[in-house]
Amino acid sequence: MLAIDGLTKSYGAFDLGPIDLAVDEEVLAVLGPSGCGKTTLLAAIAGVTDTDAGTITLNGRDLTDRAPEDRGTVLVFQDGALFPHMTARENVAYAAASTGKIDELAATLEIGDVLDQRAATLSGGERQRVALARSLAADPSALLLDEPLANLDAPIKRRLRDELRPLLSSLSIPVVYVTHDQHEATAIGDRLAVVNDGVIQQLDTPSEVFARPATPFVASFTGSTNLFQARVAEEEGNPVLEWADHRFDVADDEYPVGVDIWFCIRPEYVTVVDDLAVEGRNNLDGHVRRRVFEGDGYRIDVTPEGADDVLQVTLSPPDYDWLDLDDRDRVRLSLPQDAIHIVGECDRTDAD
Repeated sequence: MLAIDGLTKSYGAFDLGPIDLAVDEEVLAVLGPSGCGKTTLLAAIAGVTDTDAGTITLNGRDLTDRAPEDRGTVLVFQDGALFPHMTARENVAYAAASTGKIDELAATLEIGDVLDQRAATLSGGERQRVALARSLAADPSALLLDEPLANLDAPIKRRLRDELRPLLSSLSIPVVYVTHDQHEATAIGDRLAVVNDGVIQQLDTPSEVFARPATPFVASFTGSTNLFQARVAEEEGNPVLEWADHRFDVADDEYPVGVDIWFCIRPEYVTVVDDLAVEGRNNLDGHVRRRVFEGDGYRIDVTPEGADDVLQVTLSPPDYDWLDLDDRDRVRLSLPQDAIHIVGECDRTDAD
């Protein structure tokens, strides 16, 4: 168990923490934008950076004032930081707790055929695999990964992402995996910590974070581009949301009538109703403003009638082809009641 209690670190105008975090034998993905404090958190755990306050323990052992080499942690940077003049085998052996682990890890990470090549001649994907093998060869009690796939081409990144998940899960040690890529975080992490401005804004399973973001930042950063302000109302004893000229049924009855709130709905849950005659509380009409092909699907921007906002819809290529949409087409959208999530109350600045 890796436990962090009340950890803080200040750099001029930037403050990290306080951070309270417990990582068991799992992969914790730490997600956030550049400059939010992700790497500082890893450096503090590894002992590379001194902290201002707080404690760090690993399996009950206080690491707070220990030197990096006496912590039992291994930090892997995004560039791998290999010795370029050494072969891949020599790089792995440099940190190996036993020579027997080298061939075992080489087989697991599929680097056996490059072990005798100098590190400088390896491809990006091969370097990352060798760097990971070197880290695991040290038999760490906790593994810290700082955007290890950031510098790789998309196809290599996708393949390694899929391969890393079972490997990291099999280690049975705390793994903290830092990334700014939401797809990487959800594919690899058992749990997900979303960080912004030095603070953990939400800590939960990836599915819970994406379905029910805790703050407007978490909603927008994890892809809930449909993030709007509305007011809670009531109709026939049931909660409804008033948004522009529209009223939506919602499943959330936590907020009192008259409160201004943020609500979101992920673009993939908004559907285009093929028959404009179909009525429904959570249906609304609008006009297609823009269509963008994004490789694996289409993003459709719709301007709802009676609203100044833009509602985004994600369509698969077959659905897009079947609907045969064009700019300025009138469409009817459906916002399923159970897909609308109230993020939280608006403060006065938001409401203004």
